[in-house]
Amino acid sequence: MSASPTFSPAKINLFLAITGRRADGFHDLVSVVAPLEFGDTLWVEPKPEAGHPKPEGRFTLECDDPALPTDASNLVLRAARAFAGASGWRGGAHFRLEKRIPPGAGLGGGSSNAVAVLRALNQIAGGPFDAAQLAGLAAGLGSDCPLFLHAGPVVLRGRGEQVAPLPAAAARLRGRRVLLFKPGIGVSTPWAYARMAAGAPRHYLPAAGAEARLAAWLDGGARAESLLFNNMEEVVFAKFLALPVLLDALRGEFDLAARMSGSGSACFALLQEATPVPAVIARIREFWGPAAFVTETKIS
Repeated sequence: MSASPTFSPAKINLFLAITGRRADGFHDLVSVVAPLEFGDTLWVEPKPEAGHPKPEGRFTLECDDPALPTDASNLVLRAARAFAGASGWRGGAHFRLEKRIPPGAGLGGGSSNAVAVLRALNQIAGGPFDAAQLAGLAAGLGSDCPLFLHAGPVVLRGRGEQVAPLPAAAARLRGRRVLLFKPGIGVSTPWAYARMAAGAPRHYLPAAGAEARLAAWLDGGARAESLLFNNMEEVVFAKFLALPVLLDALRGEFDLAARMSGSGSACFALLQEATPVPAVIARIREFWGPAAFVTETKIS
């Protein structure tokens, strides 16, 4: 069978409130997350008669980014093994990943890749899992994996596994132009959450406050700009000063609504019709160097 492509979108956290640490060590959050038109492409070449008795021997991965590990630790192969183990499917596949989402960015690249695998294999295997079952399988791979099963902006709660769509308010988000940009450094998500916990409770926004803030935006008619919030910025910015220095400059010079996404290091700005995008990109590269990642996209 020939290989077929599956789109694997990046995401941004338009609203991210870390509300506290749970007894199991994870953190609770309230977040509005939006998938983007920018992302990776996963090519899947099925092997219906794989012949290998164990799932780990039936799946292989190659990637056009030589820095990305393609061994058993990669979420693509972990997702494939999880699908085979849960479904009893005896086939296999070779995956070819065209990587565009930068790592260490807070854009959900690995989680999105994992869900692309689950969706592709579920189709190839004849649909053994319904949407709820796929969501359960995705949650076992990572807290932010289930959100990529949805086609539009969603609200996340719990540790991220509770996903609810935004049917009414999504119209204010979809189609908005976004500029993504990332410096040459990455931010470790475990490190960022550990720093949140170390400074608790002052770094957290209590759940009641987070829900009230979100409800006020959902019930009103305000634009996406007024939704933006991220209480992980304080701990990340304290170490990575290049992030707040640039964001402050973009806000002051171009009147842009700009934030860090997730735990960073990627940031984004919501673009207006009159935003001089080339001038903004030039300023980003002036601050972060010519190798800084920059791309324009839209909210899906």
